[in-house]
Amino acid sequence: MGAAKSFRDLKVYQATRETARTIFEISKRFPREEQYSLTDQIRRSSRAVKAMIAEAWARRRYKAAFVNKIDEALGEAYETQSWLDDALDAGYLSKENFDDLDNRYDMIGGMLSRMIDRADDFCKYAPSTDYRSVTREEESPFTDH
Repeated sequence: MGAAKSFRDLKVYQATRETARTIFEISKRFPREEQYSLTDQIRRSSRAVKAMIAEAWARRRYKAAFVNKIDEALGEAYETQSWLDDALDAGYLSKENFDDLDNRYDMIGGMLSRMIDRADDFCKYAPSTDYRSVTREEESPFTDH
C-alpha cells in the first residue's frame, strides 16, 4: 500500500477502531451500576484514541500540533489500559480478554510512539504551504451518488 490518503488508511487508526469496538461489545456485559462510571470511562478513552489520530491527521500541516495530538492519543491509550486494570480487578473481564486488549494497546502505543518519532514523514509540507495549491491524486469526495 502506498502513502496514506486519509487517517482511515493508517494501520494504527484501523487497530484503534477495531479495539474500541471490541471494548464496546465487552463493556455491554459490565454491571448496570458501572454504566456511568467504568463503562462510560473505558468507552470514552478507547474512542478518544482513534478520534485524536483523526484530529492529528488534520493538523499535520504543523508538526507540533500533529505531535501534540498523537501524544494525547497515546495518553488516552494508556488511560484505557488503566480502566482495563479496573475491569479485571472487579472481575468484569476474563484474564484472556484482558490480556488480548492490553496487548493490543501495547501495540497501539508502540505505533503511536513511532508516529511521534517519525512526525516529519507525516508532516511533509512546510507550515507556509498553501494547501489550495496542493493537488490531490484521489477522486473528488463529491459525487453524484
